Amino acid sequence: MSILLTGATGFIGSSVLPRLIEEGHSVTALVRDEAKAAQVEAAGATALIGDATDSELVERAARDSDGVIHLASAKDVDPGFVKAVLTGLAGSGKSFVHTGGIWTYGSNADIVEDSPSAPPALTAWRGATEAIVLAAEGVRTAVVVPAVVYGRGTGIPTVIVDAPRGTGVSPAIRLVGDGTQHWTTVHVDDLAALYVLAFENGDAGAVYLGASGQNPTVRELGEAAAAAAGVVGGVQEESAEDSRDRLGAAFADALLLDQQARGSKARIDLGWEPNGPTLLEEIASGSYAPQAVAAE
Repeated sequence: MSILLTGATGFIGSSVLPRLIEEGHSVTALVRDEAKAAQVEAAGATALIGDATDSELVERAARDSDGVIHLASAKDVDPGFVKAVLTGLAGSGKSFVHTGGIWTYGSNADIVEDSPSAPPALTAWRGATEAIVLAAEGVRTAVVVPAVVYGRGTGIPTVIVDAPRGTGVSPAIRLVGDGTQHWTTVHVDDLAALYVLAFENGDAGAVYLGASGQNPTVRELGEAAAAAAGVVGGVQEESAEDSRDRLGAAFADALLLDQQARGSKARIDLGWEPNGPTLLEEIASGSYAPQAVAAE
């Protein structure tokens, strides 16, 4: 199948693109410039240079495709992009997989797909567009909701791994808040597999949580990072206000959410099997560990 893909050169897209090709799909990657075009072409895709806010281009590319996967979700992109895709795919029954975000559910000890929405300011914009996607008729739409994505030594976990360590005889890794909050997590390669499954087999109007079932606390993550780096003082709490001052209020408020999820629906309905290393393992001895970073 010929798939129109956005975000192909990003953190998640760099795993989704090769996974699609391995599964036998042909991919047209919408990219902004020649450098990104060369990158996706080297990975086996066809590059389409343009902007995701160009509604005429998106509508035409969607119509010419066998379906769309939208990873480059953003506040200033999604309203126009989604409208153009749904127009291009109207009445075709083709697949459109959109990207949501776990923070939209707010603090919740057992998030499932139909849990109530309680978004922080950072992601409050998502709901309206997702509702349009899920209500669309004549297109097999689905929304994949990634948890905190990790792997390859990058992404949100670097907020912990690269946190300030302070000075003095016992430096300590600064936590986000007091560290008691849980983060629900997913390895980037496992998430890529979910996007492909949702595109190929997802039910119309379905939401799938991309959550591995591993929900460490920020303190556990910080302690693992301190041990891996030999930080003798371990970890140090900070107030929520100090986290907001350090990281920006909107981002800090999202990181301070206490979230846990199992991702059971994707396992049951799609046969998804997340089996990558856990985030704690990646911090202790994987891609976030000091020796891995030094080798890059």
